[in-house]
Amino acid sequence: MNKLLKYREKLNLTQEELAEKAGVSTRTIQRIEKGTEPKGHTLKVLAKTLGVTEDELKENIAEPKTETINYQLTKQINLSSILGIILPPINILLPWFIMKRKNQVNEITKQIISVQIFYTIIALVCILLSPFISKWFGLTKQITLILLIVSVIINLYVIIRNTIELDKNQKLYIRLNFSFL
Repeated sequence: MNKLLKYREKLNLTQEELAEKAGVSTRTIQRIEKGTEPKGHTLKVLAKTLGVTEDELKENIAEPKTETINYQLTKQINLSSILGIILPPINILLPWFIMKRKNQVNEITKQIISVQIFYTIIALVCILLSPFISKWFGLTKQITLILLIVSVIINLYVIIRNTIELDKNQKLYIRLNFSFL
């Protein structure tokens, strides 16, 4: 809860009453209670009106919001990447769309999409290089198909393993040290 809101409610004042006593607009009180930090004159008059020091009012004016993560939805976002086996861009676009649509933007969902972006880039490079690799090393002509099947199996493993870890420990088992998002 916001410090200004706490002090205002402690004195049983409405936003309008506090605004009138402090000589500021009601809109200013609303903005500060939403998280805008008061500065200068506004900070001084509010502190004086509420009978607190400026530092007390300024410190943690908006307490840090704890990020609420819906782990069921996060697992669904992760599992939606499986559809990318059929059409590779879907393993990125569908989870991203669900993340944005359901307003589930957090570090875990960003990591899920980053892992899929990384997987897609690596798989694409390997498959594009496969004809050259087969020519250089004299491997079978089916190397492209083999690489495609192996990359699908690896992606399935990553998705399923991360889903299991999300279910057990609410974190990803396979993640990157960086994020593309």
